[in-house]
Amino acid sequence: MFSLTEVASLNDIQPKYRILKPWWDVFMDYIGVIMLMVAIFSGTMQLSKDQVACLPILEESTNPNLQECTSAVLGATPSTTRDLPDSVAHQLLNTQSTPLKEEDRWSQPQPRGRKTNLDYQQYVFVNQKCYHDALPWYNKYFPYLALIHTIMLMVSSNFWFKYPKTSSKIEHFVSILGRCFESPWTTKALSETACEDSEENKQRFTGGAVFQKHVSSEDSSQTTPLLETPTVQFPTEKLIAEAPSLTTLDKKDGEQAKALFEKVRKFRVHVEDSDFIYKLYVAQTAIKALKIILILSYTSTFASKISFCHICEPKTESLTGYDRFFCTHNMAFMLRKLLFTFMAMISLYGLVCLYTLYWLFRRPLKEYSFEKVREESSFSDIPDVKNDFAFLLHMVDQYDQLYSKRFGVFLSEVSENKLREISLNHEWTFEKLRQHVTSNAQDEQELHLFMLSGLPNAVFDLTDLEILKLELIPEVRISAKVSQMTNLRELHLYHCPAKVEQTAFTFLRDHLRCLHIKFTDVAEIPPWIYLLRSLKDLNLIGNLNSEHNKMIGLESLRDLRHLRTLYLKSNLNKIPTNLTELSPHLIKLVIHNDGTKLLILNSLKKMTSLIDLELQNCDLERIPHAIFSLANLQELDLKNNNIRTIEEIISFQHLRRLMCLKLWHNKITAIPPSIGLVKSLESLIICHNKLETLPPALFHLPKLRHIDLSHNCISSIPVEVGYLHNLQHFAITENKVDVLPIQLFKCSKLKVLCVGHNSIASIPEAIGQLVQLSHLELKGNCLDFLPFQLGQCRLLRKNLFFVEDHLFDTLPLEVKESISSD
Repeated sequence: MFSLTEVASLNDIQPKYRILKPWWDVFMDYIGVIMLMVAIFSGTMQLSKDQVACLPILEESTNPNLQECTSAVLGATPSTTRDLPDSVAHQLLNTQSTPLKEEDRWSQPQPRGRKTNLDYQQYVFVNQKCYHDALPWYNKYFPYLALIHTIMLMVSSNFWFKYPKTSSKIEHFVSILGRCFESPWTTKALSETACEDSEENKQRFTGGAVFQKHVSSEDSSQTTPLLETPTVQFPTEKLIAEAPSLTTLDKKDGEQAKALFEKVRKFRVHVEDSDFIYKLYVAQTAIKALKIILILSYTSTFASKISFCHICEPKTESLTGYDRFFCTHNMAFMLRKLLFTFMAMISLYGLVCLYTLYWLFRRPLKEYSFEKVREESSFSDIPDVKNDFAFLLHMVDQYDQLYSKRFGVFLSEVSENKLREISLNHEWTFEKLRQHVTSNAQDEQELHLFMLSGLPNAVFDLTDLEILKLELIPEVRISAKVSQMTNLRELHLYHCPAKVEQTAFTFLRDHLRCLHIKFTDVAEIPPWIYLLRSLKDLNLIGNLNSEHNKMIGLESLRDLRHLRTLYLKSNLNKIPTNLTELSPHLIKLVIHNDGTKLLILNSLKKMTSLIDLELQNCDLERIPHAIFSLANLQELDLKNNNIRTIEEIISFQHLRRLMCLKLWHNKITAIPPSIGLVKSLESLIICHNKLETLPPALFHLPKLRHIDLSHNCISSIPVEVGYLHNLQHFAITENKVDVLPIQLFKCSKLKVLCVGHNSIASIPEAIGQLVQLSHLELKGNCLDFLPFQLGQCRLLRKNLFFVEDHLFDTLPLEVKESISSD
């Protein structure tokens, strides 16, 4: 069985919720405890003592075994056998009426009764058999049913405290209400407005100074860590310079009051728009009432069937010689009493439920008026509330009306910070913000705000905005109105300590796809960004030195289940070990290390899902061996490193999916012939190096489509270039090439040819074979004229044809017109 402590925990509600438990809920909780004790007690008794005892029913028969049986029970009288079956009573009376012989009266006591020819094991077997066959199911399972019913009623009573859509609101409400009740500002405001009647004293509150309070760590622990409390102020018609009654509040109390004003305002917006809590409470009460009716309806039916005596026909005649037994159930009396006790508690519980329903429907609970508070406190701007907000206040009134009275003070908005916010919003109107919205290269609507005192509320009215960039704004508070920006997918926070209200976070968590964070210290990274479960692209730009590498490991990164791209621009000494927790779903990793040497890359081996890897400016001297374990890698970028030799390239043959290799901006002097083993390679970018020759094996790669050899020291192009039948882009600008081999023009699919700034003296007439050529760069060579066969390049146009004007004029007129046409 369950222990009382284990089961009682189901009804354990934190003491802070007591203000939302009216007397009927408390009373029902106590009734539930009594029912729980009844169920546990009856279950324990049944497990330890419940059994039946059976005797065979003997009937007149020619069976020799039965004829030898003696009386079963001595001393039976008509009065003691009136409740027994007729056959049993008849046997007992007959046995008792048999006279005893004289010598037996004075001899040693002899066993009396009717002999049954059953041994102990057979009785045990019959007792067990009859317990399952003859005993009604309700006798056996009543304690467990009572326990289940009790637990279900307990769960139903507290369901609104546990259900996610209501528990979060209730938790915030209780937390805010408790802090409002204890706030020094509340006491000060109510005491002075209630006791002073003069017009001068009343004006102290209708004007008002600024009060701020910082949310304590204790309060933060009770609420979600993502919830930051923006500044909220009292509305005022006139600010006064002096407020003697308020200056006694210290700075800490003022900060707390400021935070509470904002919390109350945000909570009201969040809760007042629905009546879900009210409906859930009504539903759970109605369900409890219906369940009680159901329990009583079938329990009363079975209560009368709990009996001490039972007739059992177990069909064991072949084993015992008897087919009918008379059985007694030793727990029947106790179970009957416990059942009636349970039914009494259930009935009382049902009456309380009916009263609760009466209270719920007696008057409208989705409207709450602070009229009395307005009259007593002179806070005439305290608004009436509705829906769930109103219902929660009605529930609090059942505990103590003083809570609502003190809470109403924080619905009146007077604060210097609020005025500052109003000033900001007045300056940055919707029309002004709309003028700053631009379209980027991808035709996306973006807004860039720089060095403002805060975030204007009108920003949230730009419903078509897709990219929001905020830079050097000291306090960015994203309110619930961000949920209007249904098109927002990308957010940039450059040195902006962003704080997000819970409702706004919920929206960002489900809609934000790309986030850029620029910071000075790693501690400035907002913790809520690691809970944006729909985030696909995360960019972190800032100082991540070795001491804080554990911070970038960020165990919470594993919660970003949809993250596909991680961009780190920092000064890492090693790839954080915890970063591998992203390996199951991360497909692109970009590390820009600003010249700091990246020493340890062993963590890369575990990131087997990577498709795209960029290690730029990491001061690498060789290709890291850890890369050769990335079987799914398709693109590798090692830009701006210190690589001098790439002999390890032979290991790329094991990366059968590698299509793009970028080794640009390094110090590579030669390409090893083993590059011919990388059969899957389609794009090779090795510009800005120190290459002097090209291996013929490079041009035996069947899938190679893109080659960029610009800014090297190459003097000749091997004739094997003609084997690249799929070549579409060939760039060898800024080299020492003096001749273009004829074989190059056999690459009929070539679309881009860049051979500018070399020593080429002439262009072969075979260039006319490049019928798909659309981009040609010849500027900076030693050419005297251009071949007229350029006219056969039907796709070539002037805007993508880079050559000196005097050389272009050497072309025939029809060729020039063809190239210059639209």
